[in-house]
Amino acid sequence: NILLLSQIKLPPMMEIITAEQLMEYLGDYILDAKPKEISEIQRLNYEQNMSDAMAILHKLQTGLDVNVKFTGVRVFEYTPECIVFDLLDIPLYHGWLVDPQVADIVKAVGNCSYNQLVEKIISCKQSDNSELVSEGFVAEQFLNNTATQLTYHGLCELTSAVQEGELCVFFRNNHFSTMTKYKGQLYLLVTDQGFLTEEKVVWESLHNVDGDGNFCDSEFHLRPPSDPETVYRGQQDQIDQDYLMALSLQQEQQNQEINWEQIPEGISDLELAKKLQEEEDRRASQYYQEQEQAAAQVQVQGAASPASGRQSGSNERKRKEPREKEREKEKNSCVLL
Repeated sequence: NILLLSQIKLPPMMEIITAEQLMEYLGDYILDAKPKEISEIQRLNYEQNMSDAMAILHKLQTGLDVNVKFTGVRVFEYTPECIVFDLLDIPLYHGWLVDPQVADIVKAVGNCSYNQLVEKIISCKQSDNSELVSEGFVAEQFLNNTATQLTYHGLCELTSAVQEGELCVFFRNNHFSTMTKYKGQLYLLVTDQGFLTEEKVVWESLHNVDGDGNFCDSEFHLRPPSDPETVYRGQQDQIDQDYLMALSLQQEQQNQEINWEQIPEGISDLELAKKLQEEEDRRASQYYQEQEQAAAQVQVQGAASPASGRQSGSNERKRKEPREKEREKEKNSCVLL
């Protein structure tokens, strides 16, 4: 979206583009963006980064692996995926920061990334040292209290760091959003499918951590949705799709995690195939049991108290299975807003 707003031009009247076409456009742009007058060392380094970026470009269809650190809005643990942002010269921000005035949280979190902090919490809770146990509890409370992945200190730092008119990427809740700054106020590009029929709604202000911003048009004039109920249903459908995609990726990862150390040496191909099939059957059975339990829980909750309001409706919808054709369509194409 950032490149469409600044660099890449698509054919006129194109409303739908497949994921494969989109990857081709990005790949061509990376190749064309290669600097012309650079030294031999810089050229080799750029070509290596370009090769690494091309290797992970397909991950843009499902999600990139970024790991925030809680000390700065531009501070992320280095991963190969970060090369894509560097090559495209796109700034990447987040707002999940620790308030430096809260000393106990600063000490508990330290310079850890999110993944490191989770590991630290587990280690501290298993320790016999009461001070470490307390530190782990403080860190865990911080993650729980900032589950929206945005703090007010982070929001202030974001507002200060982002330049006026800058187009950048904002990472929050495992999502990437296009962000800009207009007259000192941060705005996120509206991309939820609930806004497909809202041609005048383009931006949403980011002025608090609760996510209830004001909608604006392309000129940043206030523009409330014409049909809030339709928008809400579309937003919930988007949440459903994100939830199902996350489940799919989790299942795919679990299927790949075979403990080869437990397989005895000298085993025949037939015996190995049987063991792998047994493991796959076990995981499939476990998955369907979890789905049945989740469905039963939804039915019990629905019978006890019918859904009234956004929160309960969201929980119920997250457990609904989409039709296969719709899911395949959403996976392979996207609508340009």
